[in-house]
This record gives sequence, C-alpha cells and structure tokens, in this order.
Amino acid sequence: MKKILVVDDEQDVRILFEQRFRKEIRNNEISFAFAYSGEEALKYLQSLDHEAVLILSDINMPGMSGLQLLQKIKEEHISPPPVVMMITAYGDEENYSTAMRLGADDFLTKPVDFSALKDKLLHIPDAG
Repeated sequence: MKKILVVDDEQDVRILFEQRFRKEIRNNEISFAFAYSGEEALKYLQSLDHEAVLILSDINMPGMSGLQLLQKIKEEHISPPPVVMMITAYGDEENYSTAMRLGADDFLTKPVDFSALKDKLLHIPDAG
C-alpha cells in the first residue's frame, strides 16, 4: 500500500482527495494522511521513523512554505528518501526551478489533474 502525506493549508483538500481516490482507498492501494502546515508535516514524518512515504505539498502556505518543507525533508529524511511532489496554483518558472533545485520529484499545478495524478501515484513503487 502506498502511504501518501498531503500537505496543504486548505482543509477541503481532504474531502477532495478522499472523493477522487475512493476506489483506491477502499481497495487498500493508497492511504492518505493530511497535514495542514509544513510544521505539522514534519511532526508527522518524525513520528513515522523513516517509513517511506510520498509527499504532495502545496508551495504557498502560511508559516513554513512548501519549499522550506521540501528542503528540510530532503536534508533530514535521506534514507529512504521520500518522493516529494510540489503542488502550486502558481506554475511560475521561479517556483518550479526552486522546487527542482531543492530535490522535488515532480511539480503539479492547481487545479490538480486527478487522472494524471492517479496515474503517477500508481506507478511509484510501494514502500517496504
């Protein structure tokens, strides 16, 4: 089963992901956890004891930005490295190049194309 941490300050992303991935959740293909800030995401990751996860993070959040979170994840969670996909409403070149330089594995723009996202998620190898 793929464990995915979604990091976004918008509370309604939980409903959206749970609706769009209803079948995959029911079939135990994917499980989601949600964090509503970069700080909350780091606490969640520390509690996992380096269990590999895929992280989908918004870039623009109050407090720690998604790019700051990405940098911390890549510095602190080296083995095994989690796959990190950045999501932003602003698909500008600066955010994209910064995210890639910091080690992002992918970059998506809002509104998220859920069929493309589902395809990407299902092709990432399972943790452990």
